[in-house]
Amino acid sequence: MLGAFANAFRTPDLRRKLLFVLGIIVIFRAGSQIPAPGVDVANVQQCIDAAQSGANASLYSLVNLFSGGALLQLTIFALGIMPYITASIILQLLVVVIPRLEALKQEGQAGQTKITQYTRYLTLGLALLQATGIVALARSGDLLQCELPLLHDDGVTAFLVMVITMTAGTAVIMWLGELITERGVGNGMSILIFTQVVATFPGAMWQVQISQGWWTFGIVLVIGLVLVAAVILIEQAQRRIPVQYARRMVGRKMFGGSSTYIPLKVNQAGIIPVIFASSLLYLPAMAVQFNQTSDAGWVQFISTYFVRGDHPLYMIAYFGLIVFFTYFYVSITFNPVEVADNMKKYGGFIPGIRAGKPTEDYLSYVLSRITLPGAVYLGLIALVPLIALVLINANQNFPFGGTSILIMVGVALDTVKQIESQLQQRNYEGFLR
Repeated sequence: MLGAFANAFRTPDLRRKLLFVLGIIVIFRAGSQIPAPGVDVANVQQCIDAAQSGANASLYSLVNLFSGGALLQLTIFALGIMPYITASIILQLLVVVIPRLEALKQEGQAGQTKITQYTRYLTLGLALLQATGIVALARSGDLLQCELPLLHDDGVTAFLVMVITMTAGTAVIMWLGELITERGVGNGMSILIFTQVVATFPGAMWQVQISQGWWTFGIVLVIGLVLVAAVILIEQAQRRIPVQYARRMVGRKMFGGSSTYIPLKVNQAGIIPVIFASSLLYLPAMAVQFNQTSDAGWVQFISTYFVRGDHPLYMIAYFGLIVFFTYFYVSITFNPVEVADNMKKYGGFIPGIRAGKPTEDYLSYVLSRITLPGAVYLGLIALVPLIALVLINANQNFPFGGTSILIMVGVALDTVKQIESQLQQRNYEGFLR
């Protein structure tokens, strides 16, 4: 990895791209530290310090993770990249349900451009809703469960200014991500997510050292390295299904006769099932927060079993939801019928399997078998911070585990692959020697 980056900086155009990406990251992190208009920074910091040891410390941990700690500090980039992620997931699901979107997807680049435009509009709408909710919670004091006022002015004008500022911040983040994709290296949105997750990593590690000591800190570091190696192994693992293309004559030219393969990754769904499951489990916790004075039975039940992550029932529900959403997401993103039809159309076949329905059944069988270890792997990785909460009394933002480690490893691997591919294009003769 370090060799790839060193070679990239020796290449002038790649060096310009990497420096451009680093410049965007600096701007992005600077915006994550600038408070929104009307925020009482001193009171917010005191409330954050008190909330980290409270019972509801994990309520906003997922959203705060994707904002690099900017959410609870009420900065101009407080919403982070989360509205865009949510909008992208919603559009991916709607493509399967709405025929018009499915037709756009099949139109190629022009259709994808239109879907991207819809994603932008939906992102701004979601950002407006989330900003309104967060500012309303900060205005009422429920955001951090703190008695100190978080805002200098709780009037309507100040409220609207904060909402507009946070929504505009999301639009700027979306623009910065697209700039990285067009002029830099790698996927812009993924790199911004990676930046926000890594930004919280040193603080989370140091918090383990402060609360547990150097011995536990060293154990956590060793466990983290083992987890990173395991995640890299699983993320790179794939089942390659061989495909043979028959020779065919078109005019005076011979086409086909080549052999290739269909790569089916063990973790075909990526990090999406973890996000879905986490978001779904946060809903009952938020419902309890808004009904804290109620004596209803369902409120007590949720408060006992589904607010703190150290309860076994919470862990079982979390694991089960991840497995379910893994199968669900893989089923809507990989269509064996479409793949089998395309292979048949271009004269491709799997050796030993007839084209058409038998190929479709074979792909479905292999996909269902390979999805199980991927789902179990995602569930176990996501449970690492919850188990750490029980064993060493760490907080929900345990540095190694769950969403953070999947994002860090996945984005880093993808970015390094893209840098290596661009290096090979520019130094092809050198690689042949």
